[in-house]
Amino acid sequence: MHDIRTLRDDATLFDAAMARRGLPPAAAGILAQDSERRAAQTALQEIQSFRNALSKRIGEARRKGEDSAALEAEVSAKRAEMEALEKKVAGLDKAIFDTLAALPNVLDGDVPEGPDESANVVLKQVGAPTDLGFEPKQHFELGEALGMMDFETATKMAGSRFTILRGGLARLERALGQFMLDTHTTQHGYTEHTVPFLVNDATMFGTNQLPKFAEDSFRTTDGRWLIATSEIPLTNTVAGEIVPEAKLPIRLTALSDCFRSEAGASGRDTRGMLRQHQFRKVELVSIVHPEQSVAEQERMTASAEKVLELLGLPYRRVVLSSGDTGFGAVRTFDLEVWLPGQQMWREISSCSNTRDFQARRMNARFRNAEGKVGGFVHTLNGSGVAVGRALIAVMENYQQADGSIRVPEALVPWMGGAEFIRKV
Repeated sequence: MHDIRTLRDDATLFDAAMARRGLPPAAAGILAQDSERRAAQTALQEIQSFRNALSKRIGEARRKGEDSAALEAEVSAKRAEMEALEKKVAGLDKAIFDTLAALPNVLDGDVPEGPDESANVVLKQVGAPTDLGFEPKQHFELGEALGMMDFETATKMAGSRFTILRGGLARLERALGQFMLDTHTTQHGYTEHTVPFLVNDATMFGTNQLPKFAEDSFRTTDGRWLIATSEIPLTNTVAGEIVPEAKLPIRLTALSDCFRSEAGASGRDTRGMLRQHQFRKVELVSIVHPEQSVAEQERMTASAEKVLELLGLPYRRVVLSSGDTGFGAVRTFDLEVWLPGQQMWREISSCSNTRDFQARRMNARFRNAEGKVGGFVHTLNGSGVAVGRALIAVMENYQQADGSIRVPEALVPWMGGAEFIRKV
């Protein structure tokens, strides 16, 4: 959410920021409505003052026994004017609010320019693409051959983009989630949470899922929403709060099911588990002092990278271009893992700094040591990491020539000591 004062201070700069997002100039129209609203507000205050003065005169006239009918008629007329102005101010307030709520965050200056993911910049690579010494298979080929990944039955029950996992692969998915949670809580200072999977409109708005991305989520018949990520409830734990500065930073994590309509994904990744309506993800959320958010993004991304390093997966860090950065983010680092079956790098984590964009929507502020409200907190979110995609990456990178899957050493304790997943 943008502060209208930003536009008042430098409309040209604001339009330039939106232009980086591929959007036309918006400041002039918003400021025209703002000017109209302020003029109406001023007129309303003037009428209120005049009406108060009339009311005082009516009181004096009544005390003296004088006729106050003319003054009372004038007060009634002013009441009608006030009601019209109040309605106008409310309408303009809503129009300005709705326009600002639909505009994306202002990108950091160091975000590379570009129309889409083709302009993303690789910052580093850890590990080389896996050379298996044989023709690698994709995860769905491996899973179906093991008899542990069933798309056909899932489709009968729920439609496309659902999967049933069985046996060793079901346990491997569970092991990955528990391993990630334990890593982030014991090594990276995050506090584990269990969160609602259903939230209300205000909660969705707070993390900028609404109004722009309503079609990307599933809505229930009673008006609630299935979460697309546990970022939504985790971040909203400070909605409407004034957090003591001494409690910052706050670092939260959760393993949750996530639900996405994939409204814009027609024809993309239709085979396998890469793009599902339901999946699991370990989410990382940080709520920090404004001066800490740049460093916190680096810290959060390093926490996600540690998971991939412990799993022995080749990965690279990418900074997203202006055309690929999400609506609420000022800058995003993607972690991409190598998938031998696809012979491609695929995203497995995104770590974003939203600065005060979400905090303004949630009205989440902090109080400094002197007891004064110091402004809005900054919020960050990242995948630590997507469990389903980690499962895919482990399957493809640790596949054996006979179709079995070797369990990464880091996961063996969570797999009851099993070192391989084989067809039963």
